[in-house]
Amino acid sequence: MSGPTGLAAWLRLTLIPGIGGESQRKLLAAFGLPEAVFAASPLAARSIIGSRADLLFAHDSGDLVEHSLAWAAQPGNAIVTLADAEYPPALLEIPDPPILLYLRGDPAHLQRRGLAIVGSRNATPQGCQTAESFARALAGHGLPIVSGLALGIDAAAHRGALNGGGPTIAVVGTGADRLYPAGNRELALAILEHGTLVSEFPLGTPPLAANFPRRNRVIAGLARGVLVVEAAAESGSLITARLAAEQGREVFAIPGSIHSPLARGCHQLIKQGAKLVETAADILEEFTDLVTESPSKPVAAESNDHPIIAALGHDPCSLDELLARTELSTDRLLGELLTLELAGRIASLPGNRYQRLA
Repeated sequence: MSGPTGLAAWLRLTLIPGIGGESQRKLLAAFGLPEAVFAASPLAARSIIGSRADLLFAHDSGDLVEHSLAWAAQPGNAIVTLADAEYPPALLEIPDPPILLYLRGDPAHLQRRGLAIVGSRNATPQGCQTAESFARALAGHGLPIVSGLALGIDAAAHRGALNGGGPTIAVVGTGADRLYPAGNRELALAILEHGTLVSEFPLGTPPLAANFPRRNRVIAGLARGVLVVEAAAESGSLITARLAAEQGREVFAIPGSIHSPLARGCHQLIKQGAKLVETAADILEEFTDLVTESPSKPVAAESNDHPIIAALGHDPCSLDELLARTELSTDRLLGELLTLELAGRIASLPGNRYQRLA
């Protein structure tokens, strides 16, 4: 990784408000390392990025540079730049790689490509279980799992990877010194122990809406492919899938019920050419060169022959519909539903509805 002196110049370049990643890359292409950028004349810099070049010589980010260097010196923290051997090779292939990355955890995980798993923050219990199951199975075959540490599908994917014994990479849209959202704090701490947390944003950056689409391109860029589990027709997960396709990555999607709003985004992707996925094997057959471990002995699936499970089908079902399908009394049905929910075989949903869990 860059020494303190060299890293200070990289930090100084990226911490100037008004000079974004595109301008930074133009300056580096023209002058080489950041030290040469700041040694160039104002006239030469203006010939590359126009009047914004004046910001190079007017802004003082010394305090934040020193704070960032002190943060990077702490155990478990690191900052890698485009010039470092530790920079993820996969990101060098995308059109707009981050100039530098703030890392927590083990940077070595970023040298391997795996699978990104993304989806709705407001996922169904079935969707979360599906994401967790796929992540656990794929991590068991040695594939790193990449996601965005959001609630819902992202969190389920990270949990599945950890449970599968594989590394997981969380790409966040805040500063790396913030654990967001608060509801995933314990999960984030587990990722720091067994994976890597990645951010391109300066330390202290709050969760700004504009940063998450930028974060999505890094999620797609770090992986060989992207799996979308649940997504509405207008979803940030579709942005990740589009970016993955533009970057030459594989795109996978899990189909769902035609009645579910959270299946429409996946169906849209499948219509556009994404590979329809039903099992982890559908993904592994595309990634044979990345598989490094044999899966553990599969666990036998629990039987779903309970009459209420059968009556539920695979879509959310209201209590009134279940009463009609089972012809049980209300008290008897509610008692059976409670037993099944406590056993983890079904989940209760808003609106007095229920859904089976595979």
